[in-house]
Amino acid sequence: MTDARRAIPSVDVLLASGEFVELLDARPRSLVIAALRRALEGLRAELAEGRRTAVPERAEIAEATRRELAAMETPSLRRVINATGVPLHTNLGRAPLPAAARAALETVSGGYSSLEYDIEHGARGSRHDHCSALLSELTGAEAALVVNNNAAAVVLALNELAEGLEVIVSRGELVEIGETFRVPEIIAKSGARIVEVGATNRTHPGDYEKAIGPDTGALLKVHRSNFQQAGFVSDVEIDEVAAIARRHELPVVHDLGSGMLPDAERAFGFPWEPNVRASLDAGADVVTFSGDKLLGGPQAGVILGRADLVGRLRRNPLLRALRVGKLTIAALEATLRLWRDLDVARAQVPALAMIGADPAALRERAERIARTLRERCREAEIEVAADVAEVGGGSYPGLELETWVLRIGVSGRSERELEVACRRSTPPVIGRLRGDALCLDPRTVLPDEEAEFIDSTTKALTGDG
Repeated sequence: MTDARRAIPSVDVLLASGEFVELLDARPRSLVIAALRRALEGLRAELAEGRRTAVPERAEIAEATRRELAAMETPSLRRVINATGVPLHTNLGRAPLPAAARAALETVSGGYSSLEYDIEHGARGSRHDHCSALLSELTGAEAALVVNNNAAAVVLALNELAEGLEVIVSRGELVEIGETFRVPEIIAKSGARIVEVGATNRTHPGDYEKAIGPDTGALLKVHRSNFQQAGFVSDVEIDEVAAIARRHELPVVHDLGSGMLPDAERAFGFPWEPNVRASLDAGADVVTFSGDKLLGGPQAGVILGRADLVGRLRRNPLLRALRVGKLTIAALEATLRLWRDLDVARAQVPALAMIGADPAALRERAERIARTLRERCREAEIEVAADVAEVGGGSYPGLELETWVLRIGVSGRSERELEVACRRSTPPVIGRLRGDALCLDPRTVLPDEEAEFIDSTTKALTGDG
């Protein structure tokens, strides 16, 4: 085995051979060398592990180098087709941007912009002004501020309002928000000290009252947007928490997480979800939520609230580390403009259209796609079946979306093999496994992706990917 590995020609010898002329003509020599070394490392490993017994020919080494070059030139962050049926799929980037937001990105990214320039007065401006008026218009907030995500919004608010002081929060609201990030840890990073009140399943107004003392800086309420409690449970609503805070002249921060805008549940027929205006009207002094969940925009953390408190947050030095760039601002502003008309928002914000999609229309679309795939993939068994999907992204826990999926099987190939084939197609199609079948849900396939979705799936099912 050692002799076989030593018999592989050296890098210099291979590069000088005719098999590598075309590769060296097409790409930088340094890149070809890096790819060749990776290819040789893999071939030697195969020999060492017994997966290969013969010394590879130069043509085979050149082909392995081509594959390595292709892998090296493929971006790590790639576009995929979401066929999971989960509209706010965190692993797949949550909300896809509306066309208006994508157009705004193109406009702003191609040249210079008024990011921190006041065109009217010919003077320095602030990036924090661009979305603030729109957010106040849509929510009724006195003032608004945008940072890079909702966790950052909570950290900034607590750092400004309670650094070195205590923050009182219900024990039942100490949630984990993904990737093992937890509310207690976020509070600790803000410089505040957490004071837990109540029990895991029940918290009462008196628990807050008893915990308030001379070192209390703020009261925090966290919406459990990614799980539900049932049974013997009791919560203190935001209006009660705000009333307690007012009696003690303390600020209340309400972390809403998913961030439903006013009237959306009525206009879209969604189940009830705490909306930001209701929280402000109930007495919350600062409200925070995500931009890429139920708002349907880019990743961002939105802060709304009293003008004096938001003004303090804008002057906090930590904001410099948490501020957003021009691309986030452009996409968020364009998305917010769509929300001025709820009918427009439902039609043009993809996440909202997906969540509120009509099951009958989904079935009709699934049947149409299935007919095309059956014509192209004679070996495949494709059934259109009723199923349920989740909203995802830590929103609407427990809500099941009625949907219709393509249940796919191919004789001689397992459902796992089909899932891998779809995932490795170009562009990748990401589905989900249900029992003994691969399920692809058209709910989350964007309309302009449908042709690519069919092509990629066809290649995966026929083995041509």
